[in-house]
Amino acid sequence: MSLCLGISITVWWTFLFVFIIIPAVFGVSFGMRRFYMRTLLKIFEWAMLRMEMGAKEKNQELYKPYSNGIIAKEPPSSLQQEMQELRGSAGCLRSEPEFEMADIFYFCRRGVESIVDDEVTKCFSAQELESWNLLTRSNYNFRHISLRVTVLWGFGVLVRYGVLLPLRVTLAVTGISLLLVLTTLVGFLPNRELRSFLSEKVHLMCYRICVRALTAIITYHNRENKPQNGGICVANHTTPIDVIILANDGCYSLVGQAHGGLMGMIQRAMVKSSPHIWFERSEVKDRHLVAKRLGDHVADKTKQPILIFPEGTCINNTSVMMFKKGSFEIACTVYPVAIKYDPRFGDAFWNSSKFGMVNYLLRMMSSWAIVCSVWYLPPMNREEGEDAVQFANRVKAAIAAQGGLVDLIWDGGLKRTKVKDAFKEEQQKLYSQVLVGEQDQEDQSGDRQLEEENPEGDRNNQDSSKGQ
Repeated sequence: MSLCLGISITVWWTFLFVFIIIPAVFGVSFGMRRFYMRTLLKIFEWAMLRMEMGAKEKNQELYKPYSNGIIAKEPPSSLQQEMQELRGSAGCLRSEPEFEMADIFYFCRRGVESIVDDEVTKCFSAQELESWNLLTRSNYNFRHISLRVTVLWGFGVLVRYGVLLPLRVTLAVTGISLLLVLTTLVGFLPNRELRSFLSEKVHLMCYRICVRALTAIITYHNRENKPQNGGICVANHTTPIDVIILANDGCYSLVGQAHGGLMGMIQRAMVKSSPHIWFERSEVKDRHLVAKRLGDHVADKTKQPILIFPEGTCINNTSVMMFKKGSFEIACTVYPVAIKYDPRFGDAFWNSSKFGMVNYLLRMMSSWAIVCSVWYLPPMNREEGEDAVQFANRVKAAIAAQGGLVDLIWDGGLKRTKVKDAFKEEQQKLYSQVLVGEQDQEDQSGDRQLEEENPEGDRNNQDSSKGQ
């Protein structure tokens, strides 16, 4: 018995070193993960066909949601236009602007629309799929439609939890252990250039092992636009593994709050060999201190580019929400990066209010795979007369367009905080313009028209007034 166990362990570790760890060290791939992805797609297509046939036999209809979870809307019209339409339908149009009872229906309708189709809430729930991916976390009832699909689903559970999960946990533990040990050893080297060179190699090797621990299949586009030293890389944020996805293709200096426990051990080991920026809890809210440390980092062209996620929270990979302006106030080149995950193989979105970090990582490691595309966009700089907010919105729009994401103006912090009073005041100002602003605009336009028609009379009146 002990002999068989020893042989099994030897074969297991030999397989890991030959086919996973050694290729990760040299940055090569045998193409097994892409072959695995193509096989999964064929299985999903067959399962969907069987489910459709089973649904027809039972006179049921499969539910097919919207691909991005957001209902397409007509282009929004202005508040004034919609208010005029409501007043016209109610038969209460008047020449002078004033409050009408019909105005209430506009705000009631907008409130109901926000409840039924809330753009913000949808960004913090799992993305819906067009077809089932044989995971009960996507849809629990599809496995009962057909006996063959049920058998296939059961076999998939055995493969994911009996083979893939132990393999992935072993790789994750190996990658994290190597990161802790090797970065600590490299940190003791006195030569700065040698320390930086070995640190980059160690980080790349460990990140590549962690990528294989997730069976991540990543396609990088436009590598000629990769972030350079002395700049800031900004990307949309879906999951904590965004860091591993990007660092698999190049090293970055990370920015974040200092933690305790295992995360704190990793942070302290990493900072010994590489110039990462960790803030204490009391320092995070000090914007001037944060800006100074970031500015000092990018001023040194020998240091790696800083990786920042300006949304400040994880979004479900259908949208891009408001970018915080802090990282755009620093005078340096910004390198935008768009990340788009394929939800057919596993939902990468981390719903932090529903799952803890350990639970989330176990869900990722028990999924089929993590498949995503990364686009490096051309570098961008602040234009003359452009403030930090406008620059952030321009970068955000470029990322959303490249990644096929919805560009939203809302702050991602709304999932934890109440709506700011500024948003309410903006709607109040728009409505006040309907009641008061239109009359003022008419008076001003009338005065300008009189001045244009009789400029000489105006000058005579001014001369007479001066003489008086």
